Amino acid sequence: MRTAQLPGRRVLVMAPLGFASGLPLALSGATLQAWLTVGGVDLAAIGLYTLVGLPYTFKFLWSPLMDRFVPPWLDRRRGWMLATQLALAAAIAAMAALEPAAAPLAVAALALAIAFASASQDIAFDAYRTDVLRPAERGLGAAVSVAAYRVAMLVSGAGALVVAERAGWPAAWTAMALLMAVGVAGTLAGPAPERPAPPPASLAEAVAGPFRAFFRRRGAWALLALVVLYKLGDAFAGTLTTAFLIRGLGLSLGQVGLYSKVLGLAALLAGALWGGAWMARLGLWRALMLFGLLQALTNLGFLALLATGPVPALVAAVVGLENLAGGMGTAAFVALLMGLCDHRYTATQFALLSALAAVGRVLVGPGAGLVAEHQGWAAYFLASFAAALPGLVVLAALRPAVEAAGADGGGEGR
Repeated sequence: MRTAQLPGRRVLVMAPLGFASGLPLALSGATLQAWLTVGGVDLAAIGLYTLVGLPYTFKFLWSPLMDRFVPPWLDRRRGWMLATQLALAAAIAAMAALEPAAAPLAVAALALAIAFASASQDIAFDAYRTDVLRPAERGLGAAVSVAAYRVAMLVSGAGALVVAERAGWPAAWTAMALLMAVGVAGTLAGPAPERPAPPPASLAEAVAGPFRAFFRRRGAWALLALVVLYKLGDAFAGTLTTAFLIRGLGLSLGQVGLYSKVLGLAALLAGALWGGAWMARLGLWRALMLFGLLQALTNLGFLALLATGPVPALVAAVVGLENLAGGMGTAAFVALLMGLCDHRYTATQFALLSALAAVGRVLVGPGAGLVAEHQGWAAYFLASFAAALPGLVVLAALRPAVEAAGADGGGEGR
């Protein structure tokens, strides 16, 4: 058992950096869509604007550049974070001078620039978090950054819309640009990694080295399977939770917003922070196993709602517990990804591993819909429980490898 300690500087700085990482996401997504809609842009064009989000999907393609090259300020990780944060502030502020209907190409170019700089900031931040946090700090550090990320999404989503309604869109874009100063302050205040790994000697090494280093691990393919499978049950249940609350229980949109968005978000943040703090005592493998079991079991709570109907207290309990367990599992899972990275190639390996994890979550969507449509809601939630079990079986078989990852991560550079 490990002794829990108060969060140190390395953990605390994850809050402003996580906030800066989450802030731009809605600005190239839902908030941008709202601006285009009220600005009179036709729906077909708005649909095309969704393509500006592609950099988030393909960020691993240029992550080797951020492993290989070191900016001439700060260090390899913080230097790239500062550069991308300043680029984001400039691009977001430039939006304030545009009208979407009058300058659609300029708006599209700036939206793409925001998404690209945001994805690049994520690469640098994920690498910095992995390199700077000690093994015992990874759970809480991941939790703090995830919580701040979610809060920032709320600020740049609902918050930006409120500002736009009351003061106009130029004020909203300007306010969001100014909030990037939170990330700049975090970058400047953040400590350098204690024993930084040297960058790859060449771009060829930066591209090929991450694969060679990872597949030298014993059980590398099984670890990749764990990355894909661990959050699968949670993702399966979450795919149609909103549809279930509306169609299955007959809740109104306002009730769904209260339960799913307000209570659910609060429970998710609490779960991430609680799970991250608990990890310091449990260790990585036991945390993953316990939180994974809780993720699976809380999915079954929705079966009780099928039997009782929309009893408010029970709906709140089921939605709250499911999100609480999901937040705990997310904190442990991010810590796992950090532990699997070699510190010479953190930017590329974390980008690839997180992309691999996202593939599984995306692919469950069509299957989830088919189960719910043809077999009913009871079968759907039973299937979400079953979808969580393969990941736990793989985790049980990989205990030594996962415990090693939790103890010293990728080894090189520590």
